[in-house]
Amino acid sequence: MSGSLNRPVRRRAFVLGGAAAAGTAALAGPLATAASAAAFGWSDDGSNYVVDTGASLVFKVSKTNGDLTSLVYKGTEYQGYGGKNSHVESGLGTSTVTITQSGTTILVSVAYGTLKHYYAARSGENNVYLWTNKADTSVSATRYIVRVKAGLFLNDEPDSYTYAPTVIESADVFAKSDGQTRSKHYAKRRVIDYSAIGWTTGSVGLYIVRSNHEKASGGPFYRSLLRHQGTDGGGLYEILYYGENQTEAERFGLQGPYVIAFTDGGSPSSSLYPGTLTTAWADSLGISGYVAASGRGRVAGVGITGRDTAYAYTVGLAGSAAQYWGSARASDGYFSIAGVLPGTYTLTVFKGELAVHTASVTVTAGATTTLNSIAVASSNDPANASAIWRIGTWDGTPAGFKNADLMTYAHPSDVRAAAWTGNVVTGSGSETASFPAYIWKDVNSGLLVYFKLTAAQAAAAHTLRIGVTTAYANGRPQITVNSWVSSVPSPPTQPSTRSLTVGSYRGNNYTFTYSVPASAWLTDTSQYNVLKIDVVSGSGTTSYLSAGTSIDALDLLA
Repeated sequence: MSGSLNRPVRRRAFVLGGAAAAGTAALAGPLATAASAAAFGWSDDGSNYVVDTGASLVFKVSKTNGDLTSLVYKGTEYQGYGGKNSHVESGLGTSTVTITQSGTTILVSVAYGTLKHYYAARSGENNVYLWTNKADTSVSATRYIVRVKAGLFLNDEPDSYTYAPTVIESADVFAKSDGQTRSKHYAKRRVIDYSAIGWTTGSVGLYIVRSNHEKASGGPFYRSLLRHQGTDGGGLYEILYYGENQTEAERFGLQGPYVIAFTDGGSPSSSLYPGTLTTAWADSLGISGYVAASGRGRVAGVGITGRDTAYAYTVGLAGSAAQYWGSARASDGYFSIAGVLPGTYTLTVFKGELAVHTASVTVTAGATTTLNSIAVASSNDPANASAIWRIGTWDGTPAGFKNADLMTYAHPSDVRAAAWTGNVVTGSGSETASFPAYIWKDVNSGLLVYFKLTAAQAAAAHTLRIGVTTAYANGRPQITVNSWVSSVPSPPTQPSTRSLTVGSYRGNNYTFTYSVPASAWLTDTSQYNVLKIDVVSGSGTTSYLSAGTSIDALDLLA
């Protein structure tokens, strides 16, 4: 077969000339190892295409269905657990699988209906580059999973259930004997927080370097499944669309490249990370949906005024076909977002995770859309409103509330969680830390907040606000102030899946407002007024799966 090579005798050698130049960027830093593999090339063993990277990595792709059936690094097989291969979703059916070699690049192409998937190898690199093009809903493809054999890496992280044998929720949340909880959902990281996910022994590292997620959904703060490890092995994921607590419709098109990277134990080279990885070598490979750098544009803003410098600001771009984001510079709010597909996008400025400004921006290929200084209106940041008292901070997250940090990597029943009940007194200095991050109808509904008003304050009506970041089963707050009871508010649009129990508070930020009449307040200024917060809903089941909501902040406006 044209381009195929018989398996040569392995020898220690350094890659020279063009192949060395091609692999220089990806081999920098932790990836650099003395080459010890055979010559770069591929062969056909009858069932698989066998690709030798010319470094320390040899992998096989099934000619029948496009599964990755073998992943051998320095003589050790890493692929496979439970008799399963690595693949798109849970594996494709019979597919058309082809292989081509172009100089120092080998490309394996997999076609299954409207879905196209690709594996690429570069001479002298211990990496597998992957792309997946999901064109429509006719094919289920929401992830790529690298299935890793058991016993190769030690992992007792939040996303591992190796040491947590007791199922406590939906067959995917587990408890250890010491009461700590584990689940593959407990990624702990937002998309913006990581470039690669994997394991290391100290001498060998195996990672997936994520794509830029331009065709994913949920924005920069979304949390999704990244990896897991059980008694039968582990999985590393590139999530193409994740249904848990999803806030956006699925986007279609080419995702990638994402990279399976072996290292000498350190993190993958930063040259592989989203935003720095360049793939001009792939421009002419014929990958379906591929858009080269020349066909993309950039958005740059000279600055953002009206910021609260105590917070990090992020600028996001979202359209029906793609999404992007970038950090605003702390000193002046300057930002630059490159590699953007042409089109019209909604630009959103986030204070923390709270949207405080939106605009429309159009991107054209080969050009930079330069924006004048963006002014965040004072009225767009709820923290600017004068308040009699405030609990929490308006940043679009439950940060600072009781158990908030733990909830990104543990179940609410975890032994490390403080009691979800408990009332607070304003002015105590510990209001936020004492107030629970989440409130459920069946767990801690009826929380009380005690506060005093001056005579002048008690003589007037006031607005009370409760900001939430997501809700489960239409959970929303109804309030009682002394003997005055609010109406039941309508539920805002929120994801319909689990959220609060699978490590995610990220839904749609929403602020409930209540107009409390002057007649509701106590006239005796020496007495505490009592605010009671109940979660109401006819949905949900019991305990932590009853209707619930996550709190951003609450305040009584002056």
